[in-house]
Amino acid sequence: MRTQSDPCPPSAVSHGVGIAGLVGLIGWTLVAWHYGMDGPYAGMAAVIACGIPMVLWSLLVDRVHRNASTGIDWDNAPRPLRDTLDISIVKITGLWATWGGIAVLYCLGRWYWDGGYRFAMEIFGTAAPFLLAASIPYVLWLDRRLIEPRDASYAFGQWVIGGAAGKADRAQVAHHLRAWAVKGFFLAFMLSVVPSNFANLVQWNPADVLANPIGLANFLIVLLFLIDVAFATVGYMLTMKPLDAHIRTANPLFAGWIAALICYPPFVLMGNGGPLDYHHNTADWSHWFAGDTPMVVAVQWLYGSILVILTGIYAWATVAFGLRFSNLTHRGIVTHGPYRWTRHPAYLSKNLFWWLSSLPFLVTTHSLVDMVRNTATMAIVSAIYFWRAKTEEAHLGTDPAYATYSAWMRRNGWIDRLVARIKAPRPAPAVQPAE
Repeated sequence: MRTQSDPCPPSAVSHGVGIAGLVGLIGWTLVAWHYGMDGPYAGMAAVIACGIPMVLWSLLVDRVHRNASTGIDWDNAPRPLRDTLDISIVKITGLWATWGGIAVLYCLGRWYWDGGYRFAMEIFGTAAPFLLAASIPYVLWLDRRLIEPRDASYAFGQWVIGGAAGKADRAQVAHHLRAWAVKGFFLAFMLSVVPSNFANLVQWNPADVLANPIGLANFLIVLLFLIDVAFATVGYMLTMKPLDAHIRTANPLFAGWIAALICYPPFVLMGNGGPLDYHHNTADWSHWFAGDTPMVVAVQWLYGSILVILTGIYAWATVAFGLRFSNLTHRGIVTHGPYRWTRHPAYLSKNLFWWLSSLPFLVTTHSLVDMVRNTATMAIVSAIYFWRAKTEEAHLGTDPAYATYSAWMRRNGWIDRLVARIKAPRPAPAVQPAE
């Protein structure tokens, strides 16, 4: 769609960083599959194998640490430690207080100690002493190089200390709390689902994968979901300024938080038995297309391919972010990959996948009530994702770079052009002159 006269705005992330992470992830997954390593720590190794190549590519090839948006001055000698020591102490105080507050919230949330969340808590407990120790030299090193070290972490540290509470920038304090709320909530969730996603893939038997089109399609779908989960986990872990992957802003809109949180545990409304559960007496697509006649097998190939393509677009939308994926945040505007087709390729492909894979209008009970209920509920779920998209646009719209991208998408995006064509008024019929 890009033309020489109307080029797509530049993307904050390159193609290469996502490809590097994909190579690392697939390489480790093949090793684990060969040796049957399906434990939770093998799943975490997959995240590391995904993240390290992206970090190396970002620093050595893209040289993102030199971007002006990092706020780091690499051209001049760092300040003397004595000039920034007081600032760093305030920031470390605020950082440790933030981590302590998140730990208390984890203790209060009982769901964090059941199922996959328990593994996430074990990871945090093991990592905590190392993070506490590493935060001291990291903050001391970074503050000497930041153009303005008095950032949101500093403002929150002032607020925590109390004596300088009246001087703390409340807007910066709110930004700090929102950013860490995003990290604390979503990183725990991602770490809770990594092991099961990885095990689901590694435990596949090659014979089952190649047995029929349904087996192959389901295997590829599981693989693509693992890619999405691994990249998203890396994104939540590496919100760091030297990688230019820090959170510029976290969504300040209450509606944005509500729209996002109701899609995730423990607030999820779409889960089994939830008010928006659209699986009542349903069966997935493989049930409705079961059989081994040539015609049925051909349909399985076609339908399975569509589902794999939709899942591939969904995973690609996450890979395109490289190190920067996370919900409810602005970490740089991504304009490459599927984001040249539409502003929200992940939401669009995810919802189409749900409609086609679950087929809510088909039920095993043949009950008209179940058909209507499931279909209407699925429509509400899709409407929620439309709502999420609009709240994200309202948040990102404050950045001129996103406004430029959004304007380009209105001119070139196939969905925008289709909607504009539908909404365009029909030309008035020509009036024939009277004879």
